[in-house]
Amino acid sequence: MMESKWPVAEQARFLKRTGELLSRGYSLAEAIESMTFYLEKKRKAEVRESLEKLREGFPLYLILEELNFKRDLVSYVYFAEQHGGLARTLIEGSDMVIKRDSDYQRLKRLAAYPLLLLMLTFSLFFFVNRILLPKFNSLFLDMNLDPNVFMKIIGAAASFLPNLLYILLSLLTLFVLYYFSSFKNIHPLKQKMMLVRLPVAGKFIMLLYSHYFSVQLSYLFSGGLSVLAALKVFEQNIHEPFAREIGRDLISKLAAGQDFDKAVGEYLFFEAELPRIIKHGQENGKLDQELYFYSRHCLKELEEKSEKAMKIVQPILYSFIGLLVVSLYLAILLPMFQMLKGI
Repeated sequence: MMESKWPVAEQARFLKRTGELLSRGYSLAEAIESMTFYLEKKRKAEVRESLEKLREGFPLYLILEELNFKRDLVSYVYFAEQHGGLARTLIEGSDMVIKRDSDYQRLKRLAAYPLLLLMLTFSLFFFVNRILLPKFNSLFLDMNLDPNVFMKIIGAAASFLPNLLYILLSLLTLFVLYYFSSFKNIHPLKQKMMLVRLPVAGKFIMLLYSHYFSVQLSYLFSGGLSVLAALKVFEQNIHEPFAREIGRDLISKLAAGQDFDKAVGEYLFFEAELPRIIKHGQENGKLDQELYFYSRHCLKELEEKSEKAMKIVQPILYSFIGLLVVSLYLAILLPMFQMLKGI
């Protein structure tokens, strides 16, 4: 199988349209074959090769994994093939990935302009500090004038910023070394426990895991599986370590006599509401629907928090750039006025 270079949005659209064809009565092979007419030439060869494997009995999620599809999409397909709701899961899972990719692209566009401004400002900063200010300083010494406060601030910042850059590069190097030497080998559930303790990012990670767990369980329960059977599907997912380990761990807790909602409540990487949702769903007999609506709530929370974060970060970044530009102008103009007064 040749290495896939499909953009994430294209992967999601392909699966969404496949799901729409399945919902209209197409078989999986017929739906994928129909999709080949709308693909580019280089994609058709990959999909037709995959189609042959599908007809030989290979599960769809393994074929998508060989095509290097996004892990989220592969995981959605894996669970869908276990509970039978492939068409709905393909459409909803693809919609989620398309929305997430759209948000990511929007964030990139929003960040591009201030980052460009920041680079230009820093370039101007170093030009002023290395070329203009030294000349002003020598003139001030000749004319017995004291440097103004903005010149001192720019000079202090110029000595501080390189040190800050070295510190950041050192921290990044240590982080990469720690990840490959230690963190990567930690048990998947302990990894998640550590990640949700991160400031700011921890809340986003918690919502992501809560959404992933609740939406997959809701699909499995809606397909008629019991709690134990659904957890065994998680345990058998050898391509997703998190799903495998949480399925295995929850099965052992249930075997020890724990209630399902209390067992889930012991995981700190889930939102505190999740065990309460599970208990309420078990009491009213609509656990699959309760989990599905809760998963939608998690997605909405993620979107709102992302937008709120951007509303905070952008003004701070623009204010920093504005202050730096004003300081640079004042550091250049004030010496000129001082020299005119000294003449």
